[in-house]
Formats: sequence, structure tokens, C-alpha cells
Amino acid sequence: MEVILLKNVGGLGALGDKVSVRPGYGRNYLVPGGHAVSATAKNLEAFEARRAELEREAAANLASAEERKTSFDGVRVTIARKAGDEGRLFGSVGAGDIAAAITAAGMAVVKAEVRLPAALRTTGEFEITLRLHPEVEATVTVDIVPES
Repeated sequence: MEVILLKNVGGLGALGDKVSVRPGYGRNYLVPGGHAVSATAKNLEAFEARRAELEREAAANLASAEERKTSFDGVRVTIARKAGDEGRLFGSVGAGDIAAAITAAGMAVVKAEVRLPAALRTTGEFEITLRLHPEVEATVTVDIVPES
């Protein structure tokens, strides 16, 4: 299935690229999510008419993400959880917990922006990556401490 990308899609292409994808990926993710349209002659003409508008919008989104990134410099959040004597948590700390802690600290973050290789199951200090835009990442420090 051939599609025209309306946004930058990581690992696939940039705004305006005409790419070939599997039909299910195109029908079920790219088109409904507003990331792409089918590569028909009509859609190609409509895209070219809107290209400048879409490029301005993409540039504005990138600038907004860069601005947000500067607000995360040096941010450190603390999460208290029940833990055993050796520092192992009774449960885990996931992306939702981290997003809630950062939001409580005064900066808006959604769970989907938090990149964790796996749930955190021990106390300690962790460097967590936030993907604010496909081209912009920020790093925050999360301290997991045992509850008193």
C-alpha cells in the first residue's frame, strides 16, 4: 500500500514522503491516526496544496518540543514506594507513575512520552528519557526511595 506521510514518522519517513507500507499498518494505524493518506492522484494534489501549511505546523511542533525540553533540564523527582530491606520494591514503578510524579512537580507529561526499557523494581537513582517529539528527547532524574 502506498501512502503519503502527513507527519514525520520515526523509522518510516518525513513529511511529504511517498512510502510503501503493509496494508494493515496503513489502514489501521497511519491513516486513522492522521499520519498519512493513501497515495492517490487526488490526495497527492490535495497534499501539495497543503504542503506549506503542514510544514509550518511541523516546525511549530518541533519548536514547542524544543522549548519544553529546556524546562526539563535538571529536573529531579522523588517517588516513595514500599520496599524490602535490600531495596527491592513490593511491586514496580512504571511509565504512568513517573509521568504522574513529573506532572505533580509542575510539568505536563503524558505516559506515552516516558521511555522505559522495563519497569523499575529497586530503589535508587535512574536517568529516564522523555520523547517529546520524534526528534527531541529530554532526560530527567527519578529517585525511588523506600517509604518511611
